[in-house]
Amino acid sequence: LETILPKAMRENNIDMWIIVNKYGRTDPLAGELGGGRATDKYFQNQYIGYLVLTDRGDEKIERVSLGSNLLEKRKDLKKFVEDRDPKRIAVNMSEYLGIADGLSHTGYLALVEDLGEKYAERLVSSEYLVSDFRSLRVTSEIAIFAKSMELTGQLMERALSTEVITPGVTTLGDIAFWVADQLRIRGYVPSYGSPRIIYPKMPLTKDGQFIVKPPTGPYSRVIQRGDLIGWDMGINILGGFGTDIERYAYVLREGETDVPDSIADAWTHGLKVRKLCHELVRPGRTGLETLHLMYSKVKKLGYEIQYEEDAVSDSPNIEINIGWHSVGEQGHGSGPAVWIDRDQPFCSSLKLKPTHLQAFEFFVYYPLPEWGGNKLRVDFEENVIITENGAELFIPPVEKIHLIR
Repeated sequence: LETILPKAMRENNIDMWIIVNKYGRTDPLAGELGGGRATDKYFQNQYIGYLVLTDRGDEKIERVSLGSNLLEKRKDLKKFVEDRDPKRIAVNMSEYLGIADGLSHTGYLALVEDLGEKYAERLVSSEYLVSDFRSLRVTSEIAIFAKSMELTGQLMERALSTEVITPGVTTLGDIAFWVADQLRIRGYVPSYGSPRIIYPKMPLTKDGQFIVKPPTGPYSRVIQRGDLIGWDMGINILGGFGTDIERYAYVLREGETDVPDSIADAWTHGLKVRKLCHELVRPGRTGLETLHLMYSKVKKLGYEIQYEEDAVSDSPNIEINIGWHSVGEQGHGSGPAVWIDRDQPFCSSLKLKPTHLQAFEFFVYYPLPEWGGNKLRVDFEENVIITENGAELFIPPVEKIHLIR
């Protein structure tokens, strides 16, 4: 509130931000802005409540809620706003960003009525403000995230090892619940479910057609020798964002000393793509600009580009799909995304900025000879922080598939 909010409001030319709450229906951002949970005292039995944040040119943003001395009743809002005469008033309405779309239709009608026509015409979407406010980070958040990244990596490595896995005995659910227990005794909450077996069995849809997206379960699936286990997992922290990384383990068959050659080759290609993409990240570019730059370089390495996740072509060549996203609520945050999403283009239009936390994620679709050329999807995902120098890792990236003997 003291460091990020003034910067976010000024860089997005927002003079005032009004959050509308209704008794029994609090805006999802109210708690982060100091409004807390809507109560009788907060509303003073008026059922509609306002939290108003105004940039008056001071070091801190003025914060006032309905029920304070400056704004005691709903009818006081108009004069309160007139005295400050904001040119652009942000409200939580957004076509694309769900966290910035908390204003209901009836809440909007009440706000327009209370503001009056002059200031109602100055209402604009808060989406760019919300994106910056929620995705730019202060030092304490970064420190907590780094600590949580270390714990995420350590627990996933332990979970995908003989400490937890006994071939022919351990289930996917056993791994998930072991990690959940480890996190809960430390005061953390896991953000994703169980690992998945992505090899050797070729995944099929109900009508028998090949698909590349790995199955997610069932929890009761017993891990066997020859299985390649993948897990996309993270930890929820601070109520607003969390870690999000991918790790793999292979259960050796009798007589094997390493993963099958085809899997090893797919992994090697993934490491090559990761190194290239990591070196191309710079602040100041939009997500889409960054993506196009990455894809142009990936093509020069001889790979084919798959612009849609899991929509592989009939080509016999290796295909690459890049899907970076900011780290946040439900795994994906409010910040920039280095990917193509035709249904949600907003995040890819945002610029990468220092202190943004990003999930560096991409997919390799590798044609397996043992699957008749059908493609295995191998995911790579690490978390990075955007700095003036590019993208910097919190923990050493995974270099090898962990072997379980």
